[in-house]
Amino acid sequence: MPYKSLYVAATSQHVGKTTSTLGLASSLKSRGINIGYSKPVGQKFVTLDGIKVDKDVVLFANLLNFPMIPALHSPVILGPGTTADFLDFPEKFNFIEDLKNGSEEIKKLHDLVIFEGTGHPGVGATVNLSNADVAKITESGVIMVAEGGIGNTIDMLSLCFENFNRLEVPIIGVILNKVLVDKTEKVKHYVAKWLEKKNIPLLGALPFDKTMGFPLLTTIVESVKGKVEYNKHKLRNLIEGTIAGSLISHDELTEDANNLLLVVGATRLDLAIDDTITVMKTNNWERPPFSGIIATGYGGYSPRTIEFIQHHQIPLIRTMLETHGAVVKIDRIEVKINLDTPWKINRAVEMINKNVDIDYIVNSLKI
Repeated sequence: MPYKSLYVAATSQHVGKTTSTLGLASSLKSRGINIGYSKPVGQKFVTLDGIKVDKDVVLFANLLNFPMIPALHSPVILGPGTTADFLDFPEKFNFIEDLKNGSEEIKKLHDLVIFEGTGHPGVGATVNLSNADVAKITESGVIMVAEGGIGNTIDMLSLCFENFNRLEVPIIGVILNKVLVDKTEKVKHYVAKWLEKKNIPLLGALPFDKTMGFPLLTTIVESVKGKVEYNKHKLRNLIEGTIAGSLISHDELTEDANNLLLVVGATRLDLAIDDTITVMKTNNWERPPFSGIIATGYGGYSPRTIEFIQHHQIPLIRTMLETHGAVVKIDRIEVKINLDTPWKINRAVEMINKNVDIDYIVNSLKI
């Protein structure tokens, strides 16, 4: 059966729904298809002219060049406290009706609408809008995104398929993301073999690309609840690695080191900068490989340190977390594609075009 809409779901959070949706939307648009986009159930939102819109809608509005209409592009927002309020007073909400109306109206405007799911398949179930429920309501064929592997990947796919099978929602195919390059053929072989028994094709496998996980410094500032003390204009610096502690060695600051984040106790920052200066002189470097510095806890720094930071235009952020706690927070950051990372958008499109069977998807749709 052909469909006029796709629903991009995922086996869990942070697997690559937005990455895959970006690539699919761009690739299909490049074929002359009038593509629409909607995030039917959103959680993280921005407020525009007093109206809440899911953050991902802002990204896709820029990519596909459409004016944002919340009723069409972000009909349901589950903000803080919404689920509890729904459980207490369900009569106050018209979520399903709002979603149906939005879905019907946006389909009238486009050849094909891509609905992007939220979190894992069960998200939204509290308000009767799990990913499977939404795919059913929007009458969409589902593309499931899973993290690349064999055993765990198949286990997760099996579990997630049950949610959609229960409502007789069709799965058009599966995209694997973050597949280790040296294991790609093996992973594709065994996952495709398992999927074949269910008459579901493996549409493609996207390679693991560590650059897609590099955060901007501004994201890190939010994570550690930091205060920017110097060079705030450089908060869009990319962070590719972290050095923790004041003892900076030649082993850590190598010729290949670049865009590093130094995380160090405020009272020991002077020592770290002195060591950095020594390494720079030894290697004849003109500038240090730091894109940012996080100073933790209490304490101050010398004028020489401030001069070094200012001269090299390195953002200095202060947090009251201790060094270990700050590093843990930073390590747990889940990086999302946004308008501040255009190279990631381009990379997502490139990976989909190169690794996914777009022809099969087009032939499965009612366009």
